[in-house]
Amino acid sequence: MTIDAFSTATELTAALRRKEVSSRELLDLYLGRIEEHNLGLNAVVTLDIDRAEAAAAVADEAAARGEWLGPLHGLPMTVKDCFETEGMRTTCGDTALSDHVPAKDADVVARLKAAGAIIFGKTNTPTQTMDVQTVNPVFGRTNNPWDRSRIPGGSSGGSAAAMAAGLGPLELGSDIGGSIRIPSHCCGVFGHKPSWGIVPERGHIPGAPGSLHHRDINVNGPIARSAEDLELALGVLAGPDALDAVAWRLELPAPRRAALRDFRIAAWLTDPWCATERPQLAVFEAGLAKLERAGAKVDAAARPPFTLEEAFHAYNPLLGAAITPYTQAAVDHKEWIAADEVRQQFRRKWAVFFESFDVLLAPAMFTTAFAHIERADFERSVIPVDGVDRPYRQVITWSALAGASLLPATVMPVGRTAAGLPAGWQAIGPYLHDRTTIAFAALASPVLGGFQRPPGY
Repeated sequence: MTIDAFSTATELTAALRRKEVSSRELLDLYLGRIEEHNLGLNAVVTLDIDRAEAAAAVADEAAARGEWLGPLHGLPMTVKDCFETEGMRTTCGDTALSDHVPAKDADVVARLKAAGAIIFGKTNTPTQTMDVQTVNPVFGRTNNPWDRSRIPGGSSGGSAAAMAAGLGPLELGSDIGGSIRIPSHCCGVFGHKPSWGIVPERGHIPGAPGSLHHRDINVNGPIARSAEDLELALGVLAGPDALDAVAWRLELPAPRRAALRDFRIAAWLTDPWCATERPQLAVFEAGLAKLERAGAKVDAAARPPFTLEEAFHAYNPLLGAAITPYTQAAVDHKEWIAADEVRQQFRRKWAVFFESFDVLLAPAMFTTAFAHIERADFERSVIPVDGVDRPYRQVITWSALAGASLLPATVMPVGRTAAGLPAGWQAIGPYLHDRTTIAFAALASPVLGGFQRPPGY
């Protein structure tokens, strides 16, 4: 096969196994891409070239002996700059951490390395991962490869921009308010928000460097250019942490369906409480039509037994509690217990809904990537959409559906608007049925068009 910068991680790991390409050749390929294309994007903010070259040499020497470290053997990749990475600057976009060099890898980084991946750099994130734009005082602003005047999304904006621009084959992001899903949508790539609790969190900032706390709602997951790569990465990342692994095992169910025509699909593509912008909705409606022509069964009227507004109001206090240590907000334990009870009621309603459906399709964000907003404020800033100023805080509204109830959600490209901007929906599935939402994305992608490289890259 022909190898280029936009080859998928699945293709590249297979080529490495067949010895059609070396780890050093791939590393050089992506370092060259970064040198050529990163200046205008500012997606990759830290490189560790010397150690990456040494690791690639070790991987190639092992391959020559027929020894394989794991499913990612010799694959160079970058990770979001919120994951502690041994010996590599890890700032989370915070000036207080501008010189932070961890002595230990985050659990997810350690798992990637144990599977054979070579972590050669870090991608940009807003300060403490707290925005849907990707800008911080340490590294500055990341731009969208489709239109540099627009956001790449956040907080995994550097991750998604790097994937769209072909600056690496695989990325690791995190998501508490849509931080994997929104950038994947904005940049036209694939992203998976795992079911809460199946991927370890130790080593993610925030919390504080070195903390062991596993935050409510927050998850770590992959961003890539194919659904197959999401499955590849999830197989490496998912599983109990070291303390729980003494007795616990994770056996995620196989996908519910093996063919697109067999999936029972619900579609909730807009809502009066947070309407989807018209150009994006047109892309979604065209996407549904393509699925139906391919034989898929779609119910565009089906809804779980609650409104989007109710789902958001269930999510908001839980999100507030999860970020309380890092903001001026304050949620006491009594309030959290009450909010968690509401959440548990929602989880039961979702479980009943998914007895009749396999996935629910919903926007990742109500609009496509919007123009950069200087010093955006969640409570005061606005976004012009369809000729109307919409509150900036609405950007995380659709994140609430999966976030509050801890559900898996896979974002996939659906198409592009008349203005040329990518639009992706999230396929939400039952708790722990991560492989069902990823399988749906894999089966739907050939029908919808899959990843397309931005012009100029």
